[in-house]
Amino acid sequence: MIRLINTQTITIAVIILCLTSCNTNNNQANTANLDTDNPFASKVDSILELMTLDEKIGQLNLPTSGDITTGSAKGSDVGKRIEEGKVGGLFNIKTIEKIYEVQKIAVEKSRLGIPLIFGMDVIHGYETTFPIPLGLSSSWDMEMIEKTARVAANEASAAGINWTFSPMVDVSRDPRWGRVSEGNGEDPFLGSRIAEAMVKGYQQDDLSKNNTLMACVKHFALYGASEAGRDYNTVDMSKIRMYNEYLEPYKAAVDAGVGSVMASFNEIDGIPATGNKWLLTNLLRDDWGFNGFVVTDYTGIYEMTQHGVGDKYQVSEQALKAGVDMDMAGDSPSIPAAFIKTLKASYENGKVSIQDIDNAVRRMLTAKFQLGLFDDPYKYCDINRSKTEIFTPENKAFARKVASESMVLLKNEAQLLPIKKTGTIGLIGPLAKASNNMAGTWSVATKQDASNSVFDGLTEVIGNKATLLYAKGSNIDYNLELETRATMFGKTIPRDHRTDKQLLDEALKVAAKSDVIIATLGESAEFSGESSSRTDLGIPQVQKDLLNALLKTGKPVVLVLFTGRPLVLVEENENVPAILNAWFPGSEAGLAISDVLFGTVNPSGKLTATFPRHVGQVPIFYNHKNTGRPLGNEDGKFEKFKSNYIDIRNEPLYPFGYGLSYTTFTYSNYTISNSSMSVDGVIEVSVDVTNSGDYDGQEVVQLYLRDVVGSVTRPVKELKGFQKVDLKKGDTKNVTFNITVEDLKFYNSQLDFVAEPGLFQVFVGTNSNTKLMKEFELTK
Repeated sequence: MIRLINTQTITIAVIILCLTSCNTNNNQANTANLDTDNPFASKVDSILELMTLDEKIGQLNLPTSGDITTGSAKGSDVGKRIEEGKVGGLFNIKTIEKIYEVQKIAVEKSRLGIPLIFGMDVIHGYETTFPIPLGLSSSWDMEMIEKTARVAANEASAAGINWTFSPMVDVSRDPRWGRVSEGNGEDPFLGSRIAEAMVKGYQQDDLSKNNTLMACVKHFALYGASEAGRDYNTVDMSKIRMYNEYLEPYKAAVDAGVGSVMASFNEIDGIPATGNKWLLTNLLRDDWGFNGFVVTDYTGIYEMTQHGVGDKYQVSEQALKAGVDMDMAGDSPSIPAAFIKTLKASYENGKVSIQDIDNAVRRMLTAKFQLGLFDDPYKYCDINRSKTEIFTPENKAFARKVASESMVLLKNEAQLLPIKKTGTIGLIGPLAKASNNMAGTWSVATKQDASNSVFDGLTEVIGNKATLLYAKGSNIDYNLELETRATMFGKTIPRDHRTDKQLLDEALKVAAKSDVIIATLGESAEFSGESSSRTDLGIPQVQKDLLNALLKTGKPVVLVLFTGRPLVLVEENENVPAILNAWFPGSEAGLAISDVLFGTVNPSGKLTATFPRHVGQVPIFYNHKNTGRPLGNEDGKFEKFKSNYIDIRNEPLYPFGYGLSYTTFTYSNYTISNSSMSVDGVIEVSVDVTNSGDYDGQEVVQLYLRDVVGSVTRPVKELKGFQKVDLKKGDTKNVTFNITVEDLKFYNSQLDFVAEPGLFQVFVGTNSNTKLMKEFELTK
């Protein structure tokens, strides 16, 4: 084991804190600073008394690790800064050997021996990678989602990591925005349940254990509403919309005990989030009671100068006073605005107080106490764990299950799926062998080539029961430059330099020999994610041309779709008999896809983001407001002087909550327990769900409410409950929901959280477009 800690090397700071932690005679200034809710307050203040100004500011500095190789940390630039006490933590440093080495410098070489915190973008798994978050959310299985975070925490902590920049809970209704792939879709209620599950999975109510991670909810706040779907762009919305539609998932994470919060890049009410005191102090700390620490996003402080709110000193001062505690990547030589570079001068010039700085340092030291780093700085440096608990067979088996249950069956004409393991199967498409793309975006710790491709999975699952033929068919895009941008970060799909016709001809030869064609098409991994906004939401044209040519053969075609966002699939929905949306399924992609294609797993995923008919409908979401001139017919026919488009229908191609199964589910005996409810009462909603098809399956039963009349306008429908139920073929289960006054509350024009008496409609069904409806009255 690496665990070479010598108690004699725990420096004078820790010895003194042990002596002073029980001392109740702290000086008056110190006593005034104690947080009575913080069990580590006296210990933290004991350390603060020993720290120089430079060392305090150093605790607020979170640089990247740079290019550290094992054995070189001490002589590196970051190693020297750690030794000088000018670093509070590092992020995206990988391998236990490197982490041990830099922690050793902090603990044994710096003056006070304060340990470092180590963060990483563990977004949807560590080396065992689960589906991208948008795909994972489509499982609607909170217990399973929580377990994915628990597995990720166990693996990452075994590799020395103790802090993750996850969950990302930004509500987004605009699929042009690339980071929709990293979130949970468009609904605040579902997003809140996932936020709670992820925080619990990472932190497990005990951060002192060596197999948990401190979570960091992001991006606070409203980042998913960036204008034009363009990353880093402006957000401008009313307070009432913030409170009712966007803030809930962040608050859910705070209520679940999340240890840290990351400020977003966008502005709010004209003030960048990184320097927005209303957001980071008044709302987050004062109103919500958050007592963890706030970290910027990458170079977030410097970027405030680009917003035009001040020079390098002013933006650092503003961020600190607003409530930022840690500055991510600000100490890069190319970044002039950063805590480490400006706060000392600002203090000396009277622009910030020592109290401002101490408040931030307290939060950082408290986090390190919560993680148990002062008790054992090397607690995450167990080499045996790193060898035996990462990318294990058990974790991979679980990833395979999760992936299969996150896929969404969008179409299945004439029950083409599941297919049989007989005859000749043609596998065609540029993503069929792209194992390094299966983990999708934000998979920084993934061993990309260790993921199994669709070709790998089919080969293993089919064995000798059928013949598998393969052709690439096309490149990702006609445009080489665009393809290069969409296959970055080790996810290159080698360009086939044969002509497009040669590639297509080879595919058609395979198709001619095949009984069924599996077309693996869509986005490559980095077509979505950070800084991957798109204006065209279709499958790239070269792949559409390939798909159309395959359809013209008359052979049955199954489209296995890879995507990190909702796409426009009108043409595919009209012409392709079967469409399976696989998202980016993770490490076990090929095996999980094979499980679904052959019916070992019956797909049960449901969309958590609306799929539009056209990019011109964006932003599009199910829980929209009504208008004074709603379209009056249900068949989508155009009506002049109504709220509709002249060229296409209003409704989406696939609504929120949509997803098919190989079996069918019938809803019956829908009842509610009463036609009225008092503010302290309960309405029980009941419905029988029958598996009326030929396969065992799972159904996500969804409950929606509409507040028919309000003091402010209310959405046409809001998700307020869901249950995922297993049903054997022919079985019926009674599913019940309890509605209380809490489910009826919203923020009114005064931002009071209220439930107003009046008429409510209750909808139950298989997706947000359900028509099963009952009514009740809320009485005073």
